[in-house]
Amino acid sequence: MGKYNKLWWALIAVLAATFALLGYFGVEVYRKAPPIPDRVVTISGHQIMTRESILDGQTAWQSVGGMQLGSIWGHGAYQAPDWTADWLHRELLAWLELAAQEEFGLDYGALTGRDKNTLQYELKQAYRANTYNPETDVLTVSERRARAMAQTADYYNGLFGGEPTLQSTRESYAMKEVTLPSGERRAQLTDFFFWTAWAAATERYPGEATYTNNWPHEPLIGNKPTAENIVWSIASVVFLIAGVGGLIWGWAFLSKKDEEDPVSPKNDPITTFPLTPSQKALGKYLIAVVGLFTLQVFLGGFVAHYTVEGQGFYGLNTSEWLPYSLVRTWHIQSAMFWIATGFLAAGLFLAPIINGGKDPKYQKLGVDILFWALIAVVVGSFTGNFFAINQIMPAEWSFWLGHQGYEYVDLGRFWQILKVAGIAFWLMLMMRGIVPALKQGGDKSLLVLLTASVVAIGLFYSAGLLYGERTHISIMEYWRWWVVHLWVEGFFEVFATTALAFIFCSMGLVSRTMATTASLASASLFLLGGVPGTFHHLYFSGTTTPVMAVGATFSALEVVPLVVLGYEAWESWRLKFRAPWMQDIKWPLLFFVAVAFWNMLGAGVLGFMINPPISLYYVQGLNTTPTHAHAALFGVYGFLALGFCLLILRYIRPEMVFSERLMKTAFWWMNGGLVLMLFTSLLPVGIIQFIGSASEGLWYARSEAFLQQPILVTLRWVRTLGDVVFIVGALAVSWQVVRGIWPVSGHQRQNIYGEDIAV
Repeated sequence: MGKYNKLWWALIAVLAATFALLGYFGVEVYRKAPPIPDRVVTISGHQIMTRESILDGQTAWQSVGGMQLGSIWGHGAYQAPDWTADWLHRELLAWLELAAQEEFGLDYGALTGRDKNTLQYELKQAYRANTYNPETDVLTVSERRARAMAQTADYYNGLFGGEPTLQSTRESYAMKEVTLPSGERRAQLTDFFFWTAWAAATERYPGEATYTNNWPHEPLIGNKPTAENIVWSIASVVFLIAGVGGLIWGWAFLSKKDEEDPVSPKNDPITTFPLTPSQKALGKYLIAVVGLFTLQVFLGGFVAHYTVEGQGFYGLNTSEWLPYSLVRTWHIQSAMFWIATGFLAAGLFLAPIINGGKDPKYQKLGVDILFWALIAVVVGSFTGNFFAINQIMPAEWSFWLGHQGYEYVDLGRFWQILKVAGIAFWLMLMMRGIVPALKQGGDKSLLVLLTASVVAIGLFYSAGLLYGERTHISIMEYWRWWVVHLWVEGFFEVFATTALAFIFCSMGLVSRTMATTASLASASLFLLGGVPGTFHHLYFSGTTTPVMAVGATFSALEVVPLVVLGYEAWESWRLKFRAPWMQDIKWPLLFFVAVAFWNMLGAGVLGFMINPPISLYYVQGLNTTPTHAHAALFGVYGFLALGFCLLILRYIRPEMVFSERLMKTAFWWMNGGLVLMLFTSLLPVGIIQFIGSASEGLWYARSEAFLQQPILVTLRWVRTLGDVVFIVGALAVSWQVVRGIWPVSGHQRQNIYGEDIAV
């Protein structure tokens, strides 16, 4: 480790401490998850449901798209209700009506204020009291509550079963007609919905918060933010301010240049290496990236249109075979595929450079095999999604071949296993180029860090295999966020930072010392907040207060390194003036500048907007979340993957010159379209929903009546402008890549396999 000893030990200490926290409180998630009772019975002993029927309902929910159709505990899609909040509110109203008839012989609405208050007091006592007996593993409910549950279940049976009187509601929720054909599975689905609502209404311990920390906001039973929620929200702001202050002081007093910038070489050093067969073969990866990107962009427009015309597309009845939940699944999954492919291609491009400019034996064959494996997983998983959501696939196959039901890891488990195998194969291809270089002498700290990030990417996606079809949803959420947050936002971030540093160092633009120091420091900063910050997604997923405390504290620290990204953007842009040949990669550099900007705005500002517990309590499951998600996922990882693709394209097609017209259109229209999408539609809708959630409850902010208000419908239509602008930019960058791979004129070009063909 040599002169980087302190930085290496700091990184090792950060990883040891943060993963210890993540593991310790992960055990707490297992121990304290809301119980799923063996039986649910009435006071008279009548059995209503069982653990098996609740878990069968969970699998039924997964098969219709799960989190892509409404949400559970706030996680999922935003057009249909949050089924937990909606079920709870409907059941509470049904209980009040039954109580009014039984005790006063009147409808609830006809009662005096005093009588209403009396019933609401009884309601709160009945619902917040924990009647689960851990010794017998039985949950007991009153006869009145059982009738309220039955009435609520009847409504959901009609909603998911095609009841004609609920057709307009299904259209408002972007649900297909007869979403779940089997009456038996609809009954099981309602058992699962009830259990999630029971956990959200029942106190974990007498006189304390519910299993979901009093989420969702429901005034009828006194679900409001806990004292701990408020305390840790304030603490998170204090930690943020302290962290930013500490970073600025450290930057001012501790940062120093040990050496001047190196003299830039007259020619790009990377071009001194002859292109290897495996690098030439990366053209097809770039085509796959922009192909899936273009598909994702058009699917995004399709999904957005479903929010205003829930069962059709400009008058065409598309929901019968291409419902909202399916299109949204494809939209998210295609993003995961093309962004990951862009990163994998960047690694495969670097492997021969690391190996001294030559391919290990059979490297090109491995690159080709990996590509077609990727295509097989994409086609197979998309096909499985289609058959599962349209209820064509047998129920017992759905989780394995069709749809897991969980956002960002929707692909069937079989396809997920193949994807894990593919990433492991990529890791092997990378290590074949890296290991020989590690055995050579000299300063290898930067390469060791790059290697560590490659290994982490290769291994951590497999965390998505650590839950099953019938795993408790709290435990599933713990592991799902290992993939969505830790794998993507943690180790991809480290890989991207280190890979860029390695590229700029290889170009002779920055010294190895500066590149290594910056990469090690950045890795420590990112992972310090990023690893335990995973818990900020689990505040209300059946976890305890300590989980909230850890999540709130460290998610605030996630924002700290983002405050210096303006400087990082300037440093990246400044590189283009270091040597005349840097003009050849001006556009990839601009995309990296955009990454720094959106990291600050999307991940930093818009991320922290929803991260403190008190904020997330009211806005979880509202359009404030996709505001952050679009800005962070595309703004950061999307621009980064496209930047990698443009950089690779520039080197594997050295005769190519970027079209200024195409690239200006691509860069500015994508950035402009993203700004319009966020700030003229998604964020305003989210803010209006936030007001509704804080004043009436989450059920109201996600209800049909609320979402179909003229102002919200108009704002969703307004998004069309931003979508169109963005699509123009997306088509421009895609066409640039296609033209680069397959030039429209010239005497020689290469096919997607990297083989020369005559023109």
